[in-house]
Amino acid sequence: MLDSFKKIAIGSDHAGYKLKEYLKEYLQSQQYAITDFGTYSEESMDYPDAIHPLAAAVDRNEFEKGVIICGSGNGVAMVANKYKLVRAAVCWNDEIVRLTRRHNDANIIALPARFISSEQGLTFLQIFLNADFEGGRHLRRVEKISQIL
Repeated sequence: MLDSFKKIAIGSDHAGYKLKEYLKEYLQSQQYAITDFGTYSEESMDYPDAIHPLAAAVDRNEFEKGVIICGSGNGVAMVANKYKLVRAAVCWNDEIVRLTRRHNDANIIALPARFISSEQGLTFLQIFLNADFEGGRHLRRVEKISQIL
């Protein structure tokens, strides 16, 4: 049985479809159990239709981590961050990915498919999956993210 770390939720809109499929191949080759929340083609669709169910599953702790992709990364991140326990971060370079894991304990990476190559997306995914949250002073800050005032 795979632990929750080996279970990855992945989803995209039509602009992120090709990158999603590329990253799925890598994840499967690394023995991750993938749940694909869609979309399943490059046909135009509304990204909230794929991202709401994915983010809800992460919020329920069915997945420790998720990958979401659209043209800019922003739309999918906005949807995902509506969920209390989700911390989705738009990532476009190595250092942003490292910091969002180490300092912010992001549990979903949002990738901007129109602004990065497939190879960059793979590198960012690898960093995201392997970087650990540092805790310490960052824990107090992360705990405040989900507080509703």
